[in-house]
Amino acid sequence: MEYKNLPKNPVAVTISMIGCRWKVMIISELLNGTRRFSEIKKSLKGITQKVLSAKLKELESDGILYREQTGTKVEYTLTDIGYSLRPVIVSFYDWGKDYKKYCKLLDTAKNKQ
Repeated sequence: MEYKNLPKNPVAVTISMIGCRWKVMIISELLNGTRRFSEIKKSLKGITQKVLSAKLKELESDGILYREQTGTKVEYTLTDIGYSLRPVIVSFYDWGKDYKKYCKLLDTAKNKQ
């Protein structure tokens, strides 16, 4: 993506880069290190090969990850700017964990009534 085509609002920029749930999940997976296509697909239940391929290409085009091919082996690794998303992904993880606890508390309270 070219700088001149980016939205003015920084939040909109972030959403345009990682707003898709599959992109966030791919980045989350790659925060653990370099992965092959098949490893990413196996860890992301429900993603099709076509969607995974498209999202990897978009993330590569945006400079979030890079693709390295050696012979028949293709691996994906986050770039420095991709790794800089770690705090964002960690905050998503923490919020999701807290929200699940909140929902469990609500369910428990409803069941006591």
